[in-house]
Amino acid sequence: MRSKQIALYGVFAALAVLMGYVELLIPLPLLVPGMKLGLANVILVIALYYMDAKSAFFISLIRVVLCGLLFQGFAGLLYSLAGALCSLGIMTLLQKMPKFSMIGVSIAGGVFHNIGQIIVAALVVENIKIAFYLPLLLVSGVVTGFLIGVVAQYSLRYLARFQNSK
Repeated sequence: MRSKQIALYGVFAALAVLMGYVELLIPLPLLVPGMKLGLANVILVIALYYMDAKSAFFISLIRVVLCGLLFQGFAGLLYSLAGALCSLGIMTLLQKMPKFSMIGVSIAGGVFHNIGQIIVAALVVENIKIAFYLPLLLVSGVVTGFLIGVVAQYSLRYLARFQNSK
């Protein structure tokens, strides 16, 4: 691995952790426990398109572990890991399909992140009734996934212009 690539991994991982911290500072009127904006996913969508799925996976893993240890504790780490794996898995599959735009891929990632977390929550609390939160979480995943996709798309355009100007 080249030093430039290692540095890029570090920058993306640091930005993802930073976005996770910023998200903690934003007060949200929560309708569902654990509902978040998913700001770190902007960095992961950018990594998926700017680098590749393997890079995005490792950046996501680093973010989940660091944010879990620093801000959330073990339970938060478990939920984040489940959501991140489901999200990145579906985004990787859909990215390869030409019919899905970056925004569509991001929306699917937001939805599947919430599905992964609900599955783990149902297993942890041993009660399927937690799935009643799913409709609200799916709407939240669509809205935040759309916004994250738009931000990632504009960021990648800027990044491409910046690289072309060198």
